[in-house]
Amino acid sequence: MNEELLITDVRTGDGKEVVKGALITTQYTGFLEDGTVFDSSYERGKPFQCVIGTGRVIKGWDLGLMGMKVGGVRTLYVPAHLAYGDRTVGAHIKPGSNLRFEIQLLEVLTRDD
Repeated sequence: MNEELLITDVRTGDGKEVVKGALITTQYTGFLEDGTVFDSSYERGKPFQCVIGTGRVIKGWDLGLMGMKVGGVRTLYVPAHLAYGDRTVGAHIKPGSNLRFEIQLLEVLTRDD
């Protein structure tokens, strides 16, 4: 069992870079280790926005999206301790679940914008 965050750039973007405190807009799909989709912004029909690097999303996102550039697509393998740990989340995420996300970065907004 892998305990490390694994980051794979499927496509490297050439836009603005994710920095701590940035408001980012993404499209993503979240998978359990067996390949089951547990969440998808595509299925909801609207992108997901969050502030990154400040503890508002799982630690795997806070760490794994730093430095990513707009236009990029990144896969994150997030071990349980950087995801939801020993909590049950929704119908699919059991305690100790390792998660995989495929994330497309659409926009980065920082205080200067």
